Amino acid sequence: QVQLVESGGGLVQAGGSLRLSCTASARTVSAYAMGWFRQAPGKEREFVAGIRRSGGTNYADSVKDRFTLSRDNAKNTVYLQMNSLKPEDTAVYYCAADSQKPWVVGRNVWEYDYWGQGTQVTVSP
Repeated sequence: QVQLVESGGGLVQAGGSLRLSCTASARTVSAYAMGWFRQAPGKEREFVAGIRRSGGTNYADSVKDRFTLSRDNAKNTVYLQMNSLKPEDTAVYYCAADSQKPWVVGRNVWEYDYWGQGTQVTVSP
């Protein structure tokens, strides 16, 4: 059973930065596709960014050029560097792993079979 633990969330002012981390319990990040999703109150969970097994990344249009996803295989950790944060980025951010199709970056919740517990990101105006 794969366990994912997110950290790094918090409260930041608009224009600020945060770095989220997601550490897996096994050699997951190098073997699976990894994704970051977020869910704001009253809204559906949405794709933010993902990295496939080969290392290629993909981003939602709303975060492109502001967020950067990276991976440290030795630490079994993926990171989401978030810059130029906006109030609309406020949400619970979730890390997810896709063991079924690691060669692509899925943008749908149902494509991922392991999830972390989430970390809150709040951006004040």
